[in-house]
Amino acid sequence: MKIAITGTSGFVGLNLYDCLKTDYEVIPMSVRYKIGQCFDIQEDIVIHLAGKAHDLKNVSNPKDYYEANFELTKQLFDAFLISKASVFVFMSTVKAVSDKVDGVLTEESITNPKTHYGIAKYQAEQYILNKKIPKDKRVYILRPCMIHGQGNKGNLNLLYKLVDKGFPWPLGAFENKRSFLSIENLCFVIKELIINKSIQSGVYNLADDEPVSTNELIKLLAECLGKKSRIWKINSSLIKFVAKQGDYLFLPLNSERLHKLTENYIVSNDKIVKAMSMALPIQGNEGLIKTFNSFKEKIK
Repeated sequence: MKIAITGTSGFVGLNLYDCLKTDYEVIPMSVRYKIGQCFDIQEDIVIHLAGKAHDLKNVSNPKDYYEANFELTKQLFDAFLISKASVFVFMSTVKAVSDKVDGVLTEESITNPKTHYGIAKYQAEQYILNKKIPKDKRVYILRPCMIHGQGNKGNLNLLYKLVDKGFPWPLGAFENKRSFLSIENLCFVIKELIINKSIQSGVYNLADDEPVSTNELIKLLAECLGKKSRIWKINSSLIKFVAKQGDYLFLPLNSERLHKLTENYIVSNDKIVKAMSMALPIQGNEGLIKTFNSFKEKIK
């Protein structure tokens, strides 16, 4: 069986390639949006990971999001529909639903994306969902929350460096719970979607079973590093003021990053777990510890 994967040079793509290459012929597919282009898909399965990631510094051109995340997906999906390929997996995001979550985010939650990144992903989802899918094909739209694992370069890496250098965590006054997704759980789900033909086409949220607070993350990081956690509860209004200055001065802490580090964002994985009829293999803290240990090995 041949599997075409776009975006294999990225964090998710590299890990997914390593996960699948033993059992399948995996073919990296280099794609970039061009007006009027048509793709010729010869593989059995298409996994579309490529796209423009969310820019926390807010300096990207909005047009780039719509071309990379919406227009390119349209072209690739249209090519899939007329090909002999049987499975199409589109990597969307929970941000296609909402940037803020009251309670728990499910597949039935009302969609209200606010960023160009989220809106473009949502438009791509709608394009796919509004197409008639042939009976011999399966189509999955995956909405992962924050993904972590070996090779991760996001906020968890920044937190690791902060704790490793002995700096205190200054955002202890913010109480939050948010969902994370181990790259191993993500790869496990995608592999099941390939194998298990009984899993119905549709939209699926992806998250580890248990949400974690940022303060809990700091404590877990400190334990992994053999250090004492230092959490400062500085007045939240002062922190927000500093973050606003960062919006204009391009400081490491800005409003977008502060929101990402302290928001409540709990995502339910009930639908995908029930569809697979099996639990995810990696528990929340177990996956986080593996990620933190990979940071430690990289530093060594």
